[in-house]
Amino acid sequence: MTELSALVERVEKLRGTMVLCIGDAMLDRFVYGSVERISPEAPIPVLCIERETAMLGGAGNVVRNLVAVGAAPAFVSVVGDDTAGREVTRLVGEHGEIDPCIVVEPGRQTTIKTRFFASHQQLLRADRESRSPVGDAIRDQLLIRVERLLPKAGVVVLSDYGKGVLAEPIAAELIRRAKAAGKQVIIDPKGTDYTIYAGATLVTPNRKELHEATGMAVDSDEQVVAAARQLIEACGFEAVLVTRSQDGMTLVRADGQINHLPAEAREVFDVSGAGDTVVATLAAALASGASLPEAAHLANVAAGIVVGKVGTAVAYANELVVALHHEDLTLGESKIVPVDVAAELVDRWRRKGQKVGFTNGCFDLLHPGHVSILAQAKAACDRLVVGLNSDASVQRLKGPTRPVQSEASRATVLSSLATVDLVVIFGEDTPLEVICELKPDVLVKGADYTIDKVVGADEVQSWGGKVVLAELVDGQSTTNTIRKMNGN
Repeated sequence: MTELSALVERVEKLRGTMVLCIGDAMLDRFVYGSVERISPEAPIPVLCIERETAMLGGAGNVVRNLVAVGAAPAFVSVVGDDTAGREVTRLVGEHGEIDPCIVVEPGRQTTIKTRFFASHQQLLRADRESRSPVGDAIRDQLLIRVERLLPKAGVVVLSDYGKGVLAEPIAAELIRRAKAAGKQVIIDPKGTDYTIYAGATLVTPNRKELHEATGMAVDSDEQVVAAARQLIEACGFEAVLVTRSQDGMTLVRADGQINHLPAEAREVFDVSGAGDTVVATLAAALASGASLPEAAHLANVAAGIVVGKVGTAVAYANELVVALHHEDLTLGESKIVPVDVAAELVDRWRRKGQKVGFTNGCFDLLHPGHVSILAQAKAACDRLVVGLNSDASVQRLKGPTRPVQSEASRATVLSSLATVDLVVIFGEDTPLEVICELKPDVLVKGADYTIDKVVGADEVQSWGGKVVLAELVDGQSTTNTIRKMNGN
């Protein structure tokens, strides 16, 4: 088996791996709008807010990334008895794969990071947080929960954001208990004193953090290796994985072996949360039985994916497979994606200022009429997503003899067209759920419809989008083609 095929197979083995993540949960808020003028009160832009979103941040983003690669994480953390804490708890609960163990500490401020964007440019980040260590009673609750979860865990992750959950002596006690249970412990570190993580399996500092923790130069490969070895000797780590931005990653092990991994990203758009992606992918891979070099390779690929997105994004398992094959996400079969991956890509395109269009259909026996509608749809937008009825959906709509071609065949043909950027297969009778998930700027249907009859038209217009009715090509339909084939 080649190294590539072994890594692709490894991605499949990530599914269902149990990773225990303990750390600082926070709420990441994103406020999007447009700037058209400067404030008369001060030389600052006036942001006209258009929409707001919220997602799990901090250690919560590690857990989001674990879910994205197919793992089944348990999450132990602390929030305050406040609105943000309840929102964090709700967001964790939305993922059925997560075993949530969120402890509420009265009087604590749940950390909130709010980022303000105009188009694709971040203008400001505002933080609200508490950095005080959790109380003794809360610490005892955390340890009880960890003790219950440890036997099932493949790997333990400590995601330290310096907000108090892993303050001394909790980190040391967690490492001691995990190692006593025979578990590997991965640390996403904070601060400059790494002796508080002594005995952990692996730490993942970035280049700047490595310099601050050792006081050593870290500009060249040799300097990074020397600084990593100093940490290994001082803290008893088995390995150090240094993330180095455009220079990739360096894995240094206590046995003297070194692996330099070149950067995988084709385009760096936003590095927010990339460290969380690295830790999550590394942990899931190790929990699945991967070696350290294999796990680091997958983590490096995942980092290359996530920095091409905006905000605290995640890397999905199927994106890892595509990236391992060095395929571009806009070519060939990689255009055929589930709706959650499509939503990530649509969000990325929109933040780059690109207009996203959507059209849908059965597209059974592709003919010139289909090609014409797709060309008109693409002319109305920058990126076109096509919703494709599944085989079961087509059968309900067209009868038991349809479709002529399977959904896989129809999707493959559509994905080969230059006018099509993504294909999403849906099993419902209408694409309404997909439309509401993707929120396209343009919705396109054939002119045999009127706008009031187009599924999703009201929804698209409600968020400021428009509906386009494409001209039809006379006499072109799959039904007519079938009739001619049957000699009718």
